Amino acid sequence: MEDFEKYRRMKKLSLLVLGLAFACNSSQKTVSEAPKPVVDPVPYAETITQDDLKQHLYTYASDEFEGRETGTPGQKKAVEYIRAHYQSLNVPAAQSNGDYFQKVPLEVSKVPEGSLSINGTSFEVGEDVLTFAQAKGNYNTVVYAGYGIEDGDYSDYSGIDVKGKFVLIKAGEPVDDSGNYLITGNMEKSVWSNASEAIGKKRDIAKEKGAIGVLYYDMLSFPRFQGYFQFMKNNDSGRMQLAADSSDEILIYLNDEAAKALKSDIEEDNVPKSISADIKMDITSGNEQVGSENVVAFIEGTEKPDEYVIISSHLDHIGITGNGDINNGADDDGSGTVALLEIAQAFKKAAGEGNGPKRSLVFLHVTGEEKGLLGSRYYTDVEPVFPLENTVADLNIDMIGRIDPNYGGARNYLYLIGSDKLSTELHKLSEEVNKKYSNIEFDYTYNDENDPNRFYYRSDHYNFAKNNIPIIFYFNGTHADYHRPSDTPDKINYDLLENRTRLIFHTAWEIANRPGKLVVDKAAD
Repeated sequence: MEDFEKYRRMKKLSLLVLGLAFACNSSQKTVSEAPKPVVDPVPYAETITQDDLKQHLYTYASDEFEGRETGTPGQKKAVEYIRAHYQSLNVPAAQSNGDYFQKVPLEVSKVPEGSLSINGTSFEVGEDVLTFAQAKGNYNTVVYAGYGIEDGDYSDYSGIDVKGKFVLIKAGEPVDDSGNYLITGNMEKSVWSNASEAIGKKRDIAKEKGAIGVLYYDMLSFPRFQGYFQFMKNNDSGRMQLAADSSDEILIYLNDEAAKALKSDIEEDNVPKSISADIKMDITSGNEQVGSENVVAFIEGTEKPDEYVIISSHLDHIGITGNGDINNGADDDGSGTVALLEIAQAFKKAAGEGNGPKRSLVFLHVTGEEKGLLGSRYYTDVEPVFPLENTVADLNIDMIGRIDPNYGGARNYLYLIGSDKLSTELHKLSEEVNKKYSNIEFDYTYNDENDPNRFYYRSDHYNFAKNNIPIIFYFNGTHADYHRPSDTPDKINYDLLENRTRLIFHTAWEIANRPGKLVVDKAAD
């Protein structure tokens, strides 16, 4: 009996020890699976200071950089400055080859010389016809495609074949007998009535259909095109474009006389048809190659390294005017450039303390914004460093250091453009972040689709937006020094620049660290 009691006590003790062991293991598991404490981003945001921004900008927008004209020695100094900053931070290059510079081959289309003959009548380049492409050859057929629009159920290309032919297109869009625009179905114009956007869209459609070139008639805009052409001719300048765009594609603007030599009733008749004509082209041009570069650095994400949040700004400006004045571009876009440098430094400090972003951060300084968003288009359309399908958002900074004299509210404001265009979540997140950390007055005036300035389409974010990547464009508006030699660092409101830059940092922080990707619930067609 005594032995039995001894056995029973030992068994009870063993079970107790075993239970404690299980309890300890359970406790350890709970501790290991406990969520990490939420990191406060404020100490990192506070490393973004007026003094640092000012120090950067007084160098970056100095005369030494000669206005940072694309492809010039001044622009080369700018990209070296940016690269040196990332190297000093030990923020690596984004490209797999370790090069911070993404080469962007550009080409300057010098104004051509020559003539175009239609049915024996000669039309001179620069006077009657305008183009920036070389065009040589004889042709006996032109296909008239009306407005040259293909949108939804409407197509000017139904029943016609333009492959291997020149297409004659006119500006504008169709209207029914009641004055309603056929594309919108009401009295509101569509994008096809916007000259600057419609020309490219119509040209691209013709190209997709196999046309070798476009003859474009826009009676109202031709004088403006001609003025631009003459300016470039008189200043021995030309239109800069991506070298990747150079092809056999030809776009020739026709004045009223030249267009009606091909089709006398072009203004009244909208019906596509083939036109027999004797056309001789003898237009020559001498293009110049220009080398430029984007600067791309990144911080790899800790949990979702294959998802990318891009923060962008353009690095160059408009250089030196004909009289020798330097356009320093302190606000445009020196302010965006130095803001991006400081944001990168703040994220690097966080990463160094074990609080790096869950998603990868890409710091993208693009070239050629002033020339037609060329650097950002090269990144999105030609050579993305990271897959666009894995790109979560683009926060684009273009002029955030000044006050718009036309702004009627308090000075602590910022124009926001595009936050709600593609993602409801991004817009909501942006508002919440601002309320929590910055309390800046957001002004959405330029976010209106009907705003005549069309700023949504005029900075580098647009090349991401057109690929259904959610964007925010941060902008202080224009001022008297916009694109003038007087856009200098001493006129920057550094307290505002600090607060605006911190806001963008906080917004990027939230996007990079939120559980899920931003939902694109308003994808464009």
